[in-house]
Amino acid sequence: MKIGFFDSGFGGLSVLHEALQLMPDQQYLFFADQAHVPYGEKTKEEIIRYTDDSISFLIKQGCEAIVVACNTATSAAVEILRRKYDIPIVSMEPAVKKALEEHEGKCLVMATPYTLQGDKLHNLLQRIDGMELATLLPMPMLVRFAENRQFTGEEVTEYIRKQISVYDFSEYGSVVLGCTHFNYFKDTLRNLLPPHVAIVDGNEGTVRQLKRRLPEQKEEEHPSVTYYISGDKVTDATMLKTFEQLLIRLDDMREIR
Repeated sequence: MKIGFFDSGFGGLSVLHEALQLMPDQQYLFFADQAHVPYGEKTKEEIIRYTDDSISFLIKQGCEAIVVACNTATSAAVEILRRKYDIPIVSMEPAVKKALEEHEGKCLVMATPYTLQGDKLHNLLQRIDGMELATLLPMPMLVRFAENRQFTGEEVTEYIRKQISVYDFSEYGSVVLGCTHFNYFKDTLRNLLPPHVAIVDGNEGTVRQLKRRLPEQKEEEHPSVTYYISGDKVTDATMLKTFEQLLIRLDDMREIR
């Protein structure tokens, strides 16, 4: 079956990358809505419209399940679109529960401003964080860095260093990456954070939820990944090489905890 992955940009590739590890023998379509990135700075109405257009496009390409590989789109739109479309729609959720269960101390949740302000995250925290151990930190510039494929260097390092400098990490056991774009920066984060602070993301949990939602999967004779940027199929060799290089970087980032 065809499975669609959707994000505002390159961030959702980190979720597709996880699916390629756990479900390698499928046909995947990846849709990056770069015409409207970053979603985290848009209105709710805009995010709903962009997400709806993207999911509708993927369904027209034959997708029988969709992964909304974007925390911001999940927060703004996923419940509305689940009511609209009669196919499995799996979405992201900051892995706060995993962080608090597996690591002692507070957790620092990094995400876009929209995700941090949204009801979905706050409802989650009300259910699982009775001791109020989660601290919320907006990191909007990381989305822009990622879309420019600027993953390392002095500007990136200083931005992250400045943002986290106000926290006493002797009180923290984990940092939660609440935006799929942030996975590209695990190496820099690992260098800046104390060794005892774990880096936690929700990609594996999302892919395992996808597997649970689907009928038993047969191996496709011709597993593949097809890329689209805002509705245009990617055929340009240079752009295809860019996607390949991003996946190679994610190979390395996946091992960083």
